[in-house]
Amino acid sequence: MSTLSFLLAPFVASLILTGIHAYLGVHVVERGVIFVDLSLAQIAALGTTMAVLYGIEPHGTGAYIVSLAFTFIGAAVFSTIRGHRARIPQEAVIGICYAVASAAAILAMSKSAEQTEHLKEMLVGNILTVSWFEVGKTAALYGAIGIFHYICRRKFLLISMDPAKAEAQGISTRLWDFLFYASFGFVVTSSVAIAGVLLVFCYLIVPSVGAMLYSERIGPRLAIGWTMGTLVSALGVYLSLQIDLPTGATIVCTFALVLILMALMRPLLKKKLA
Repeated sequence: MSTLSFLLAPFVASLILTGIHAYLGVHVVERGVIFVDLSLAQIAALGTTMAVLYGIEPHGTGAYIVSLAFTFIGAAVFSTIRGHRARIPQEAVIGICYAVASAAAILAMSKSAEQTEHLKEMLVGNILTVSWFEVGKTAALYGAIGIFHYICRRKFLLISMDPAKAEAQGISTRLWDFLFYASFGFVVTSSVAIAGVLLVFCYLIVPSVGAMLYSERIGPRLAIGWTMGTLVSALGVYLSLQIDLPTGATIVCTFALVLILMALMRPLLKKKLA
């Protein structure tokens, strides 16, 4: 019973990650910027690294603020280039930013050997050690971002799915792109500190891809993505308990297996419905 109680906080945290990332994943897939979360996460990590160099506690509020500042810079860069009309593809800029931020973080960490272990922990993440305080704080933050996206949902969805139509209606795509990536940066900065880059990437992309196999409409895709994320989180936490495996890595592999099963079942379901 004590073990189940110990795993309850990580499971609730995974449900919170599912809620916000499955929604944001719809936008990311439609925009064709699949690796934007990895790039923003690495830029946020560079911000934390720079904060540590100046003697700021890596897990404190100051380091978080610096990370957000760096993330907003990344958001400003990504929002200035639209993939459908720019000479340089947006994904190329995202990749360059990721590589440069990674190299800069390595250079910075080489000057702060005593904090390297803390930074490594932050980059890898460990959802198993998440506290109820972190769960509550993350839920409040993501709830606020969710409300913001709900209020502005029409503009965000239109820009993600039909940017040309959005511009024809007089919507400033650069401004709304910046608002999207800035809010996305809040999510990524917080999520990576809890779960690590790989697990956050899976929560963002895999539910959305799995949902696209069965529906083209936003509503059903969100329902499928949230259901998939919830079931995979429960199964991943359960398997990590039964087989004694790292929880984050177990959930990632469970995502992969469930996605493969969904892809294999799609032709069979189509035949039955035909």
